[in-house]
Amino acid sequence: MTRAVLIVDDSRAVRDMISFTLEPQGYSVVAAENGAEGLEKFRGQKFDLVITDLNMPVMNGLEFIRQARGAAVNQGVPIVMLSTETKPELKAEGKAAGATGWIDKPFDADLLSAVARKLAG
Repeated sequence: MTRAVLIVDDSRAVRDMISFTLEPQGYSVVAAENGAEGLEKFRGQKFDLVITDLNMPVMNGLEFIRQARGAAVNQGVPIVMLSTETKPELKAEGKAAGATGWIDKPFDADLLSAVARKLAG
């Protein structure tokens, strides 16, 4: 059974790196360039995992998480922040918004794979 992962990041390079890491492991990856686009895709399809950046144009990752957690669909889907921001107060804000976890950029492909397996199966 294929697991669907939504990637929300304004960097094409990061979206591609995540896709290149997860697709060979059997994950189906859907990408969005900002939180607003991500929210639209989140509301339109079932996902097993969401990976989102923090700093993006249009809608940032924290607002994306808040709105995603308030949506009627995909309740309980793990949402992981993937960001260059490492301040403890931002991580706490992410957790308060509903983030399941936080991975620092640049990310380690093995760590990302392990997190995906643990959270999405």
